[in-house]
Amino acid sequence: MKHWRETGAIFDRLARVAETGRHAALATVVGIDGSAYRRPGAKFLVEENGDTTGSVSGGCLESDVRAYALEAIKTGKSRLLRYETGSDEETVWGMGLGCEGTVEVFVQRAGAELLRDAGGAARSLCAQDVRFGLGTFLAGPHEGRTLAVARGKIQGGFDPGGDALAVASRRIESEDTGIEKMGDSRLFVEVLDPPPHLYIFGAGDDARPLATLALQAGFEVTVVDHRPAYLTAERFPAPARLLLRRPEDGVAGLGLSRRHSAVVQTHALVHDKTWLEALFKEPVGYLGLLGPRVRREQILQKIGVPAPERLYAPVGLDVAPDGAEQVAVSIVAEMLAVRAGRPPMHLRDKAGGIHDR
Repeated sequence: MKHWRETGAIFDRLARVAETGRHAALATVVGIDGSAYRRPGAKFLVEENGDTTGSVSGGCLESDVRAYALEAIKTGKSRLLRYETGSDEETVWGMGLGCEGTVEVFVQRAGAELLRDAGGAARSLCAQDVRFGLGTFLAGPHEGRTLAVARGKIQGGFDPGGDALAVASRRIESEDTGIEKMGDSRLFVEVLDPPPHLYIFGAGDDARPLATLALQAGFEVTVVDHRPAYLTAERFPAPARLLLRRPEDGVAGLGLSRRHSAVVQTHALVHDKTWLEALFKEPVGYLGLLGPRVRREQILQKIGVPAPERLYAPVGLDVAPDGAEQVAVSIVAEMLAVRAGRPPMHLRDKAGGIHDR
């Protein structure tokens, strides 16, 4: 989820750096084994003046990766870094880790060539609602070069020929980010899916922290309300989208699908009922209703249908939230769990790695 917006932001930043004639290097997580803070595809842009964008860990690797990135800017040579964060006691304590995992980070020089290869296409694709892939050669004759693939075609200015397009297209189709060996070459393909979209029906004060936190978590957010005074950029800054619509107008034209989530929190029974009645007919993957169980039962009785499985009411996880900010945390955490298909649990009770299914 976060990789989509992060990728767009990093290539936007790279374009601005290149316009000034400065140089940069891009570090990308290309493999993990065991526990790791970021998933493959996480990116970290390092400029020659030391400024950075993005991250490849929770802060424990960035200083070391930054040093290698600055070296890559000077030499133009790419490098694959491997961090063992579990068994080597000296390495663990020397870097302040102890994560019991392995992280591979590929560092490549980034500038006008990368923008021509794939960066421009990535920026354009991030503005669209289409899945695409970035393939970076980790070894072989094209080491350090990146191609962009979408709709079964090369989208950037770099076409390495051979099996690269077929390999990338296959991984994009199967949503399988990872490394593939092709003769003397190794190609890392990152699959980027458009972020899920959250519709918040009701623009009251408690919708503001929910919109903010959902955006930070990687959701696209649209706030819907019938009161123009509530739908302002001061209350809901961009990139949140604001939609003026009355409940009786329904949700026609919004293009709702399984990728969409919706939370109804108008604080008015009649409006909640009207929005829910319309949303029950749509295939949204997650539907939340703010308020106690008695409110849910009153609304369902008025609608005259049983609660669908995808209705989460009361909305949110049981973390004893107090106040709008904590309620927002419980809702976003529940949406992430539902999207991942995982029951909420304490990580300390989970066997295996944090990201293992």
